Amino acid sequence: MTLAQQAPLLHIEDLAVDGDGVSIAPFSLTLIPGQRLTLLGETGSGKSLLAQAIMGTLPKGLAARGRLHIAGQTFAADDTPSRRKLWGHTLALLPQEPWHALDPTMRAISQIAESHRHVAGRSRREAGAAARRDLAGLGLQDAGHKLPSELSGGMAQRVAFAAASAGGAHIVIADEPTKGLDATRRDAVVALLARTSDDGGSLLTITHDIEVARRLGGEVAILRQGQVVERGPAKRVLTSPQSDYGQRLMAADPSRWPVPRPLTCKAGKSVIEARQLAMARGGKTLFEDLSLNIAPGEIVGISGPSGCGKSTLGDVLLGVAKADKGEVIREPSQSRLGFQKLYQDPPAAFSPHWTLRRLLDDLIRRHRLDPAAIVPLMVHLNLDPALLDRRSGEISGGELQRFAILRVLLLEPCFLFADEPTSRLDPITQQETLSLLVELARERHCGVMLVSHDPALIERLCDRRLTLGDTDTKSPAAITDTAAEASLSP
Repeated sequence: MTLAQQAPLLHIEDLAVDGDGVSIAPFSLTLIPGQRLTLLGETGSGKSLLAQAIMGTLPKGLAARGRLHIAGQTFAADDTPSRRKLWGHTLALLPQEPWHALDPTMRAISQIAESHRHVAGRSRREAGAAARRDLAGLGLQDAGHKLPSELSGGMAQRVAFAAASAGGAHIVIADEPTKGLDATRRDAVVALLARTSDDGGSLLTITHDIEVARRLGGEVAILRQGQVVERGPAKRVLTSPQSDYGQRLMAADPSRWPVPRPLTCKAGKSVIEARQLAMARGGKTLFEDLSLNIAPGEIVGISGPSGCGKSTLGDVLLGVAKADKGEVIREPSQSRLGFQKLYQDPPAAFSPHWTLRRLLDDLIRRHRLDPAAIVPLMVHLNLDPALLDRRSGEISGGELQRFAILRVLLLEPCFLFADEPTSRLDPITQQETLSLLVELARERHCGVMLVSHDPALIERLCDRRLTLGDTDTKSPAAITDTAAEASLSP
C-alpha cells in the first residue's frame, strides 16, 4: 500500500474559526500514519486557535465550522463534547502554556503518573516507574518532587509534555513545544515528538521556530492572517520559499539582523551593580563569586542551559529573592518601581479575571502614568486595539507577551530584566519587537539584561554577554562575562 492509499488518522475539511473579531479562513489537511506537518507563521495568525478548534477547546466567544475525521470517526467542528472521549489516548495536545496545563497543587511526578494510570491504564506501580523514566529522559530526574511553581519555564514545559504524551495518543498536536528551551533541550523534545510519527502516529506541530520545523521535516505550511500562503515539503519551503511572506520569514533569522548602534554612556556610571553573588538551589550551586555592573542604556545578554539559574539571578538583582552571599547595589535615585521584570511566561503575570484594558487602566491610575503613551506603544508592538477588551486567556501567547512589554515600558524603568521576552514571537515580530526594545532602552537610558537561548540573537543585540554554566554537573556553574562578538555582515 502506498502512502497516498493509507487511511488518514486525521482529516480536516474546511475548518474555520469566527467570532469576537477573529476570522480564520477555511483550512483543510490530511495526516496519514507516519506523517508530520508543521504550521509556521506570524504571531496571532491563528495557529493555536486551529489546534484548539481541533481539540474542541476554543475560548468563549469563538466558534468553529467544518468537519473533522479523527481515527475513523466523524465530528462536526462545533460538536466539542463528543471529542472529549478521545483526549489523551487518541488525540493529545501539548499546550503552549505549561502553567495552564499543570495542576499547581500536584508535584511533577504525580502529574505524569496520573496520566499513565488513568489514561494509559497502567497500575499504580507501573505508572510511577513510567513517570520516573519520562522525567529522566527529559533531564528532570531531580525535579519529580517539585510543584509547578518551583520549576523554571523550560522545566514546566517538559513536565507538561510528559504528562500530555503519557497516554500514548496516535495523533499529537504540539503547540510551541520548545518555547523557552535551550538548543540541547529543544533537540531532545523534537526527537521525542518525532517518535509519534516514527511509531505510526501523526504529528501536527505549531511553532514559530524555523529550526524546529527544519529538524522535524515532513511538510510545512506557512500561515499569515489566518490563511495558508505556502505549503510543501519542509526542505523546499524552508530553503527556497516562493511566497513573499515566506521569504521575509526566513530572512528574519537573528544571524542576519543588523548590528544596533554602539552604546555611548558616562564611564563608571551604573544603574545596577552586583558584587560576589552566590546562590544554590536544591543542593546545587547556580552561581558564585558573580560580579557585574550594567550602565544606563546597556544591553547585557545572559545565556545558559534551561534551569541553570538565569531567572533566579534576575530575581536576586530585582530584590525578589535574596542571594546566599554577596550584595546588589541599585541606582539610589530610583524607586523600586524603576527596576522591572519581563516574565518568561506572561500568563503568570496577568490576572485572568479582568480585561487587558482594565488591567492597564488600573496600572495607570495606581502609578499616575500618562494614558496617552498606550496607543503609540501598541502601534510599535503591532497590537490590535480590539485586544484590549479581551482577557489574558483569550489572546495568543505572542500577543500577551507583547502586552507584557507594553505594560513594563509604561513604567519607564531604569533597569529591566527581560526573561525570554520574545520566546512566543515569530522571527519577523521578534526582530521588530527587540529592535524597539533596544531603541527605547538607549533613548531612555534603561539598562537591560536580556535572557535568550539563541546565541545569534545575543550576539546581534547585546553589548556584553554573561554565560551561566551547566547545572547537570555537581561543580559550580562556570561564568564568563565577555564582549559579544557580533558579525558585521548583513
